[in-house]
Amino acid sequence: MRRGKTMAHTSSDFVSSYGMVQIPLFPLGNALFPAGVLHLRIFEVRYLDMIKRCLADGTEFGVVVLRKGSEVRLPDGVEEPAMIGTMARIDDWRATMPSLLELVCRGTTKFQLASVEQGKYGLWTGEAQMLPDDVNIAIPDNLQISADTLGKLIAGLQRDPARAAKLPLAPPYRLDECGWVADRWAELLPLPPHEKEALLGIIDPAARLLRIQAFLTDHGVLS
Repeated sequence: MRRGKTMAHTSSDFVSSYGMVQIPLFPLGNALFPAGVLHLRIFEVRYLDMIKRCLADGTEFGVVVLRKGSEVRLPDGVEEPAMIGTMARIDDWRATMPSLLELVCRGTTKFQLASVEQGKYGLWTGEAQMLPDDVNIAIPDNLQISADTLGKLIAGLQRDPARAAKLPLAPPYRLDECGWVADRWAELLPLPPHEKEALLGIIDPAARLLRIQAFLTDHGVLS
C-alpha cells in the first residue's frame, strides 16, 4: 500500500497574470466549501489520471456541484457542472488497488468559472478566477443557535470517532465565525444542487448563515 501527502498551495499559485487559470474539475453531487473535508474514492480513468497529475505536481483541483447528471459517467448521461466551486487540496491518499485511490481532501479557495469544456475522455476543465476568502464575521445573537447546534453535533461525533472520520468536519472548529458555521451546515445538509451553488455564491458570511438557519428552522433541526 502506498501512502503520501501533497504540498500545500495558496490561491496565488493558481492565478495567472490575467487573474484566470485553467483547472481540472471534479463535479460531485455535494458541494465542497473552504475548510471542508472531502473523502473520495477514485476509480474512473478520467479522474485517476487527473489525480495522479495533481499528486505528481503538488497541485489542486476544482470541485463543483453537478446541476444535472451523475457523478459516475454514463453512456447516455449529460453532465452540467455549476459555474462556482472550491479548490481541493489532497491532504492524504492511498492506493488500495491498482485502479482505486482513496483521498482525503481539504477545501481551500473558492473560484468562479468563465467557461467549461469536457474532453473526449470525459474530464471537465474550466477557465477560473479565484475569489477572495471570507471576511471573518463573529456570530450575531440571532444566529447563535445555528452555531450552538453545530457545536452539539461535533461534540457527539467526538464520542464516535469512526463516524466523525467520514464526515466533512475537522478541527479547528471555528464555531465563532459565520462563514465556517454556514459552510459546514451547507456540506452536511441534504440541500438540492441549485441551493448549494447559490450558497457558494453568497459573499457575505452572515447572509449565508442566515439562509442556512432558515432551512434549519423550516425542517425542525433547531430547538
